[in-house]
This record gives sequence, structure tokens and C-alpha cells, in this order.
Amino acid sequence: MQALLSFENAPPFAAPLRFFITAPLLAALAGLILVWQGGDLLSSRWHPGLLAATHLLTVGFMLMVMLGALIQILPVVAGANLRQPLQLARGLHPLLLLGALMLAAGLLFGRPGWLQLAAALLLSAGGWFIHSAVQALWRVPLTSPTIAGLKLALPALALSLLLGGGLALTLAGGWAWPVSGVTDLHAGWALGAWATVLLAAVAYVVVPMFQLTPGYPARAGWLFPWAMCGVVLFWSLAEIFRFAAAGLLARQLAAGLGLAFAVQTLYLQGQRRRARPDAIYRFWQGGLLCAVFALLLLLTVNALPEAFAWAGWPVLIGVLLLPGAFVAFISGMLYKIVPFLAWMHLQNAGQGKVSAPSMGKLLPERDALLQSRLYFTAMLLLLLAVFFPDWLARPAGLSFAAAMLWLARNLWLALRRYRAHQRLLSGIAEEGA
Repeated sequence: MQALLSFENAPPFAAPLRFFITAPLLAALAGLILVWQGGDLLSSRWHPGLLAATHLLTVGFMLMVMLGALIQILPVVAGANLRQPLQLARGLHPLLLLGALMLAAGLLFGRPGWLQLAAALLLSAGGWFIHSAVQALWRVPLTSPTIAGLKLALPALALSLLLGGGLALTLAGGWAWPVSGVTDLHAGWALGAWATVLLAAVAYVVVPMFQLTPGYPARAGWLFPWAMCGVVLFWSLAEIFRFAAAGLLARQLAAGLGLAFAVQTLYLQGQRRRARPDAIYRFWQGGLLCAVFALLLLLTVNALPEAFAWAGWPVLIGVLLLPGAFVAFISGMLYKIVPFLAWMHLQNAGQGKVSAPSMGKLLPERDALLQSRLYFTAMLLLLLAVFFPDWLARPAGLSFAAAMLWLARNLWLALRRYRAHQRLLSGIAEEGA
């Protein structure tokens, strides 16, 4: 399954970069909340501190990077040119940043007004982006599983945002929704139909390209996004009409589909042509293993709830899926996408007369590998902290925050090297004028 890329349609580097550099700072804030709140934060999935940290990861880190990446990916991968991408990025970024911070603060401190403001900001940002993306994708034919995944992920994002906004207003005291059931559906649309389908759509391109693996099988690539979105829709209908057995079946099918994608990607990684593991390989391998354990646990706990009555299972599964899997996948891709985009824009600016620094000089592999070690240490502490919260919650939060700040530092240094070479090109152009 090969993808044709149109780099001549790439938006300005500043459009996606602002999202990529901001996101690790919000993830670091999630770690600092764990340092502040300590072991109590891990006592229940409904703890205000855990809800705040979770949304700093999902909205502040994941959604922030995903929207920035889509501004880059839509024209390059799908040939869907967004109107004025830089202006779109300049408008979306502050809405998303302020919305994520207000949502986390509202959940943490129980402030209804902040939750209402967060819902308004995030729904505005999501609605604006989805409208722009649908306009760009509307006439693009379904010529690849990646384009199908991109098209299906957008309505899933819309539904997850609407459910999340409704939950925020419910907690703020305005609406009377059944919080537990709607929260599970919100997670299903956000993590299953939006994040996983988008991840798979992008993985079909970047895993073979950056990790030198064989391509994904075409039939499975076409089937996965439709199957995942269909299962989550079935789950939603079962919840609306209160068919508990059908809802359980849908949750198991969604977990099974995610497990199949993770195992297939691990299998492809095992056949890669590059012997030396780099940062993206380590992040993806760690993330895939976390996803496999999380989804196996989810399947088991759903099937045998009486045998797994421990209240810590949802927290453990959440730690494996969010910081363990999604943050790892995205961190690995940032280490490839940011230096690659910097190199591509500098190469174009040099017009064949001045070569751009290599990707390895723009963001050295050594820096990425050192940061990955701290990240995996933090993940080990986070997993152990679920079992020993009083002893390990604060060290785990501190190390996770440090790992995310180090990621931000590495990306910022890549930006400084990019700007230094830009100044060099400007100086050469002035001398030649």
C-alpha cells in the first residue's frame, strides 16, 4: 500500500509548528498536577485531578498535535488544500490552548464558569477546523485507505467534541445527562473512532516511510476505519436504546479492532529493513506494547467484571492507553516530522544553491534517544504508581513532566537551528542582490 505525497502543496512551517511545540508543555502540566495531588489522584477515574490531567493529555497534547499535523497532512497526503492554512493555524491555536487550560482548571477546581468557557472555546475550535477540513476534503476521491480514514475521523471528532461539551455543561450544572454512560461513549468516539482511526490513517503512510517496514495490507487498511467507526456507532445506538448486551459486544469489538491494528503494526516492525533502532522505532514499539496490554486488560475486565472488581483497573488501562500508547506514538512522530519539515522548507528556500542541514543536524538522534529513556522511565514509574500510589505517584509525575519538557526543549532547539539557517540564507540573498 503506497502513498503519493505532494510536498509542493505543503503549508508554511509556522502553521503546524506552533501546535507541535506547545503540546509537550501541556502534557508536562499533567505530570505536575500528579506531583501536586500525589497518590490520591490515582484512587479513582473520577478524581478531579485525574480528570484534569487526562484532558491535558487528550486535548492539550493529543488534539493539539493532531490538528497541527492535519493542517500539514491534508494537502500533502490527501491533496486537500486548506484555505489560508497559516491564518487557520493562528486562529485555532489560541482557542485550543485556552480551551484546554480552562477545561483542566474547571475540572480540577470545580468551577462551572470555567467549564462553560472551555466548552465554548473547544467547540468553536473544533467546529472551525472541521468546517475547513470538510471543505478541503469534499471533492477528494477515495483513492486510498488513508483518505478514507481522514474523512471518517472528522465526523468522529465532531461527535466526541459534542459529547465532551455536553459533559462539561452537565458538570457545570446546566444539563442532566447520565454522566457515566456518556463519558464511556465520549471516550469511545474520542479514542476509538477519532484518535485510533486518524492514527491508523497516518500510520499507513509514515510507518513504512519512516520505519522502513513493508506496507500495510491494502484490504485491512480499507476495512479498519469503516469497521471501527461502525462499531462505535453501534455502541452509541445500544447505549441510546439501553441494550446492555449489545453495548458490551460493541466495546469488545472496538477493543479487538484496536488490538488487531497494534499487533499488525508490531508484526510489520519486526520486518523493517533498518537494523539500528531509532527514536521513532522505540517510541512506537513501547506504545504498541502498552496498547496491546491495555486492550487485553480491557477485553478481560469487560468479559469478567466480577473477577476484576479492583477499582484500579480503569486507571491502569487509562495510563497504558494515554501516556503509554498515544503520547508515545505522537512523540515518535514528532521526532521525524519536525526535522523533516524543517529540512524540506530550508531545502526549498535554498533553491538548489545552498543545501539544508541534514535532519540529524537539525534534531540530533542522540537528543531524541536520551529523552526517550527518561520517558520510558517515567512510564514505568506511572504504571507502578497505580499499585503503590503513596510511594511513587509524585516521582512518576515529576519524571513524566521532565520527559515532556525535554521533548519541548528538543523541538525548540530544532526550531532555533532552522531559524539560524534561514538567517544564513537571507544574508546570502542580500549579498547577491
